[in-house]
Amino acid sequence: MMRIDGKTVLLTGGSAGIGRELARQMKAGGAQVIVTGRNRERLDFMRAEGFEALEADLSNPAGVEALLAELGGREIDILVNNAGQGVDHDFREAQPDMAAADDCIHANLNAPIRLIVALLPRLKTRPEAAIVNVTSGLAIAPRAGGPVYCATKAGLRSYTMALRKQLEGTSVHVIEALPPVVETQMTAGRGGNKMKPEECARQILQAILNDRDEANVGMVKLLRMVESISPALARKVMIRF
Repeated sequence: MMRIDGKTVLLTGGSAGIGRELARQMKAGGAQVIVTGRNRERLDFMRAEGFEALEADLSNPAGVEALLAELGGREIDILVNNAGQGVDHDFREAQPDMAAADDCIHANLNAPIRLIVALLPRLKTRPEAAIVNVTSGLAIAPRAGGPVYCATKAGLRSYTMALRKQLEGTSVHVIEALPPVVETQMTAGRGGNKMKPEECARQILQAILNDRDEANVGMVKLLRMVESISPALARKVMIRF
């Protein structure tokens, strides 16, 4: 089992939603957690709770470079790529905004890859380290209304699986977390049975502590089961949303 007590964690998108709850639970487990976010008020709130909080806009290369510069050469034991954003991209509703799509692609896919490339050398020097990439159940099968978001999460899932193979035999464990629909700002206005972020974070943390390769959270367990039996059925069920 992995121990987080005494480890330094960089957790992107840690000022709200799943990231905030995961930061709290990791801190309660003895980790020193550095969170990032874009909303200054929320970052101040996290600082008041005792977190180191860094302002970072990961929707562009300059934002990633600014975050890395602020980190300097600090030792990092666990990198959690949780920051992400959605984008409206439905031709049935309106002409898509390509600038918004580009921001989504960078935040959800390019930024995690850039952070991994930059931080992997120092992660490898740690006796026990981890990279946690937060994707989505939509990485398994897309929904029609969110093709760009789904594509970024599917891309990060593929990257995570390949990276895990590359790092076999090293001290760095690569974990993918696949949440269902969670009650967050991103899902506000969407119906359905949403998981509480506290429970989602708890299941992700358990996967980290238990050295699992995947954290299939909530209803994603069922989706993975369906997909293992019939990928076509999984796609048919999810595409209509």
